[in-house]
Amino acid sequence: MDYFRTMTEHQMTIQEIEDQFESEWVLVENPQTDEALEVTRGHVVCHSKDREEIYRRAIALPKPKDYAVLFTGKMPPNTAIVL
Repeated sequence: MDYFRTMTEHQMTIQEIEDQFESEWVLVENPQTDEALEVTRGHVVCHSKDREEIYRRAIALPKPKDYAVLFTGKMPPNTAIVL
Protein backbone atom coordinates (compact mmCIF):
# COMPACT_ATOMS: atom_id res chain seq x y z
CA MET A 1 0.00 0.00 0.00
CA ASP A 2 1.37 3.42 -0.95
CA TYR A 3 1.10 6.03 1.78
CA PHE A 4 3.17 8.59 -0.09
CA ARG A 5 1.45 11.86 -0.95
CA THR A 6 2.57 15.27 -2.22
CA MET A 7 1.22 18.39 -0.54
CA THR A 8 0.34 21.94 -1.58
CA GLU A 9 2.65 24.94 -1.37
CA HIS A 10 1.05 26.68 1.65
CA GLN A 11 2.94 26.92 4.93
CA MET A 12 1.70 25.00 7.92
CA THR A 13 2.49 25.42 11.61
CA ILE A 14 3.99 22.49 13.50
CA GLN A 15 0.64 22.05 15.29
CA GLU A 16 -1.23 21.85 11.94
CA ILE A 17 1.32 19.32 10.66
CA GLU A 18 1.01 17.15 13.78
CA ASP A 19 -2.80 17.34 13.72
CA GLN A 20 -3.15 16.51 10.02
CA PHE A 21 -0.44 13.83 9.71
CA GLU A 22 -0.69 11.84 12.94
CA SER A 23 2.04 9.20 13.37
CA GLU A 24 3.60 9.89 9.96
CA TRP A 25 6.95 10.95 8.60
CA VAL A 26 6.78 14.44 7.08
CA LEU A 27 9.22 16.18 4.74
CA VAL A 28 9.15 19.95 5.29
CA GLU A 29 10.73 22.44 2.87
CA ASN A 30 12.20 25.73 4.13
CA PRO A 31 11.45 24.97 7.78
CA GLN A 32 11.32 27.89 10.18
CA THR A 33 12.83 27.17 13.58
CA ASP A 34 12.81 28.68 17.05
CA GLU A 35 15.82 29.49 19.26
CA ALA A 36 16.20 25.79 20.13
CA LEU A 37 16.21 24.94 16.38
CA GLU A 38 12.88 23.10 16.67
CA VAL A 39 10.72 23.35 13.56
CA THR A 40 7.81 25.78 14.04
CA ARG A 41 6.41 25.90 10.48
CA GLY A 42 7.17 25.17 6.85
CA HIS A 43 5.90 23.84 3.51
CA VAL A 44 4.92 20.17 3.64
CA VAL A 45 6.39 18.51 0.56
CA CYS A 46 5.18 14.99 1.31
CA HIS A 47 4.19 12.64 4.12
CA SER A 48 4.11 8.89 4.54
CA LYS A 49 3.87 6.11 7.10
CA ASP A 50 7.03 4.77 5.43
CA ARG A 51 10.19 6.60 6.55
CA GLU A 52 12.26 5.22 3.68
CA GLU A 53 9.82 6.69 1.15
CA ILE A 54 10.35 10.14 2.67
CA TYR A 55 14.14 9.73 2.45
CA ARG A 56 13.90 8.63 -1.20
CA ARG A 57 11.80 11.70 -1.99
CA ALA A 58 14.21 14.01 -0.14
CA ILE A 59 17.18 12.72 -2.16
CA ALA A 60 15.31 13.42 -5.41
CA LEU A 61 14.48 17.05 -4.55
CA PRO A 62 16.35 20.01 -6.06
CA LYS A 63 19.31 21.35 -4.11
CA PRO A 64 20.23 23.59 -2.35
CA LYS A 65 17.15 24.12 -0.21
CA ASP A 66 16.57 23.58 3.46
CA TYR A 67 14.54 20.52 4.44
CA ALA A 68 13.55 18.85 7.69
CA VAL A 69 12.20 15.35 8.28
CA LEU A 70 9.73 15.10 11.16
CA PHE A 71 7.96 12.20 12.82
CA THR A 72 4.60 13.21 14.28
CA GLY A 73 4.01 10.13 16.42
CA LYS A 74 5.42 8.92 19.71
CA MET A 75 8.66 7.00 19.61
CA PRO A 76 8.53 3.57 21.29
CA PRO A 77 10.23 3.28 24.70
CA ASN A 78 13.99 2.64 24.59
CA THR A 79 14.29 3.99 21.04
CA ALA A 80 17.62 5.58 20.16
CA ILE A 81 17.63 8.52 17.75
CA VAL A 82 20.82 9.14 15.81
CA LEU A 83 21.36 12.57 14.28
